[in-house]
Amino acid sequence: MKSNVFNHRLLACVLGCAATLAIAPLRLQALPISAAAAAAQSPPAPAAPAQPLPAHLTPEQMRDLVAPIALYPDALVAQILAASAYPTQIVEADRFLQQNPHLKGAALAAEVDKQDWDPSVKALTQFPSVLANMDKNLTWTSELGDANVNQQADVMDAIQFLRQKAKAAGHLRTTPQEIVTAQGSTIIIQPANPQFVYVPTYDPEVIYGYPVVLWPGFYPWWGFGGPYMSFGLGFGIGPFFGFGWGWPAWGVNWYHRGLLYGGGFYGYRNPAFYNRNAYFHGNYHAFAPFGGASRSFRGYAAPAGRSYAGVGHPAVHLGAVGGIARGSEVRGYSSRGRASFGSSRGGMGGGMRGGGGGGMHGGGRR
Repeated sequence: MKSNVFNHRLLACVLGCAATLAIAPLRLQALPISAAAAAAQSPPAPAAPAQPLPAHLTPEQMRDLVAPIALYPDALVAQILAASAYPTQIVEADRFLQQNPHLKGAALAAEVDKQDWDPSVKALTQFPSVLANMDKNLTWTSELGDANVNQQADVMDAIQFLRQKAKAAGHLRTTPQEIVTAQGSTIIIQPANPQFVYVPTYDPEVIYGYPVVLWPGFYPWWGFGGPYMSFGLGFGIGPFFGFGWGWPAWGVNWYHRGLLYGGGFYGYRNPAFYNRNAYFHGNYHAFAPFGGASRSFRGYAAPAGRSYAGVGHPAVHLGAVGGIARGSEVRGYSSRGRASFGSSRGGMGGGMRGGGGGGMHGGGRR
């Protein structure tokens, strides 16, 4: 009897264990999957496309870039290189001059001083034609700013190389408008009269005595050919001396290959310049035409024998306008035609706007 009871209990135990083993897989499948397990089972997210790295310019490309301004007086070169980092302010300053043609001399300087522009941009209001030309060539201006921030020493070397070439070709020498001196291998250009600055006009494709290619998309502001230099009207800069950003504050330290401002090395005041997608007049605003891109994605073909893309380099700073497409967006936002003085090839020096500062002196061709 006891044996039968034991056998029944053993059978029940076996059947119960079998039922438990059969249900266990179902219970395991019903358990929630951990986050880590879910992540392991889900397909990997597609990787973000890598941003193209900007290419550093070769020495030859750098010379093409700086050729239009390499023979300007040293202090003006410093102002242009510094201001090229702020292309939208260049536009604003040029618009300001166009909208206030009645402002002259000290009155102009006083109104400019109130503006929220970089000192270099304020300084260029002393030279309206230069400001207008940078506005017309806004993409070139931004490329120049890129180069000066990322390869300043190379910019300085390129300018000196071109000055040496122009001097060797007999096209750069002292004139009644400017004094050209040499300190070793360094060529310095200064105004002959400290009260009046003459902006030279020349064709960079021929004046250096060897072939120079204009930067892609560059809009020439000179109205003649031939390997010579001419001078238009002199800009009176005396009224600007009382302001810290005026002419005497600027220069170039060729030995250390840097820009000088106010007795020391110039420093960019606005870090927003280093983000071309965000920069707009010193603040982080989205402005449609200002898209980011490297020189490899500018939408233009390099001149024959030149390559303006494809040279890889570690990440460098990019300007505010360098990535905008050439064409309607550039022309719509920059000074072209009647909106800007000196838009015609026939204008001397890009067109000198009257009243640039305290009167003008007549120049001449040499």
